[in-house]
Amino acid sequence: MGRARRPQPARLAEKLLEIRNRLGLSQGQLVRRLESKDIRLYPAHLSGYEAGTREPPLQILLNYARTAGIAVEILIDDKLDLPDRLPIRRKRRAKSTDARQC
Repeated sequence: MGRARRPQPARLAEKLLEIRNRLGLSQGQLVRRLESKDIRLYPAHLSGYEAGTREPPLQILLNYARTAGIAVEILIDDKLDLPDRLPIRRKRRAKSTDARQC
């Protein structure tokens, strides 16, 4: 008895490629944003995800969604499209020690 493979979203690869392109990042740059301490990524992994030949781990899908500022369900639900503009989260700047703040 074999286990049935779970279905992969048909539009996932397309959405992942579109996110990288909209962010204007190379695969190497996106790898650095998506990596976690538990998962080591390489640009070849992203190539596979974007071509639909490799399925990203759940943690990487979560990191994609966080990087793009969207919900994970937008990535995995084929009925949902990416928003026209990605609400990308910006890194918070440290407060300046400007004299005007006193």
